[in-house]
Amino acid sequence: MRIPAKKRYSVLIRPLLWLQQRHFGKVLNPALLWGRRPPLFWLVAGFFGYLDRRSSPLSPVIRSLVCVRVSQLNDCAFCVDANGMRLAERCQSVEKIKALAHWQQSEHFDECERAVLTYVEAVTVTGQRVTDSMLVSLKQWFDEDALVELTALIAFQNLSAKFNTALDVPEQGFCSLPIQPSASESDTTQTTNTVQADKDANRKPL
Repeated sequence: MRIPAKKRYSVLIRPLLWLQQRHFGKVLNPALLWGRRPPLFWLVAGFFGYLDRRSSPLSPVIRSLVCVRVSQLNDCAFCVDANGMRLAERCQSVEKIKALAHWQQSEHFDECERAVLTYVEAVTVTGQRVTDSMLVSLKQWFDEDALVELTALIAFQNLSAKFNTALDVPEQGFCSLPIQPSASESDTTQTTNTVQADKDANRKPL
């Protein structure tokens, strides 16, 4: 990492670091960075904890698909690793997990998941735009409150991925599935997505 771990952390965050050690077998690398500023640490932990709560209007699989796809688009090694592990725990289809980087060409995603992933990429990829038609499509499955949470989850994962990428936070070996696309595959996918987004932007909402 570009900023090393501290030798000693505030008593305010040691309990959560201990819980990570107990649950994952190791402290998560990003926690060692956020932990330098305890108020930020707890704000970030609380933000994601709320978005990923059991009573969320978004299903566990949808939440994990969002987090992994944003992680892939940001080329965040740690995020793909950690979120990929959670997706593998929640999703019963290994084929779907492996196909996520190229979901447009896969038959493993239903219409709701496709609408969500289209929205994820419009929010995340520079040069793409969210359109009214995307929201119209999403409202087939989500009410307005759920759409606010979906958008917040996409935004949070972008924050997390960009933070980890900027500080070169490495993966920790949580996910063994090959779900991180190569650089050439990422470029091809983003080009395809941009073309599709341009087409969607020119369509009038239903």
